[in-house]
Amino acid sequence: MIKSMTGFGRVEAVSAGKRIQVEMKSLNHRYLEIFLRMPSAISFLETEIKKRIGERFSRGKIEVSIRIDNNEGNQDGTQTLMLNLPLVRQYYSLLSQIKDELHLPDEVTLNMMSGFRDLYVPKEVEEDLDCLWKGLEGVLAEAMDKLTEMRTTEGEALGRDLACRMDKIKQLLRIIAQRAPEVVVEYRQRLSDRVRDLTQGIIIDEARIHQEVAILAEKSDITEEVVRLESHIGQFMELLEGEEAIGRKVDFLIQEMNREINTIGSKSSDSETARQVIEIKSELAKVREQIQNVE
Repeated sequence: MIKSMTGFGRVEAVSAGKRIQVEMKSLNHRYLEIFLRMPSAISFLETEIKKRIGERFSRGKIEVSIRIDNNEGNQDGTQTLMLNLPLVRQYYSLLSQIKDELHLPDEVTLNMMSGFRDLYVPKEVEEDLDCLWKGLEGVLAEAMDKLTEMRTTEGEALGRDLACRMDKIKQLLRIIAQRAPEVVVEYRQRLSDRVRDLTQGIIIDEARIHQEVAILAEKSDITEEVVRLESHIGQFMELLEGEEAIGRKVDFLIQEMNREINTIGSKSSDSETARQVIEIKSELAKVREQIQNVE
């Protein structure tokens, strides 16, 4: 079953006192591109995370946002803060310099210093990296499952639409194939009538007419193109029913189908056949647009 390249997955869980949230969004892309937004504290896991994602997906632009909230601290869940002492000293030095430079009577007080909020920073808690990765690994896997589920659901809808369009193309191609012998017969009749009109009763060289008809039949023979196009349609349907990523393969098949139908159109001078060719080309254009979203 084919998969779409668009989807979304979001999972949140608590592991080892930390709330871990993974959000994944995928869009159309010719190749696989992974963009990560994650805390700097776990940047060393970037390669491993991309590897895990690459094992699950083959195409698409996948944006991954990882958030880890540290719940350790006070029992009520509030975060533990600590002073940024180097910055405290720098503020105090600068304020004292201003006081001395301008000969101000005021003193640098605690009340004055407490107004600078950047003096307080979250207390860094030493991480158990193995435990952290174990929790993140599970959440990441669940998020990928959800993303895959959505991509599969959209892929099923795409597959049904593509199958219907291929069936319509087969019907139109059948009309063209059935019409081909009639075109030659009608050409022979038109040629004979035209010659009689022009010769006004003079004896007609039937052998020459047969020769002209034979030349037209040879030039307009579309048997090979019809057979190849039918084969491409069959391959397309087989790919739709398979389990592997098919986006690039079906894109190539559509190119080949367009080449065959263009040849059929160029060989035929019949207006009815030309209408069917236009209909097939229109359907192929819609199929090609749809498969840009297929993994």
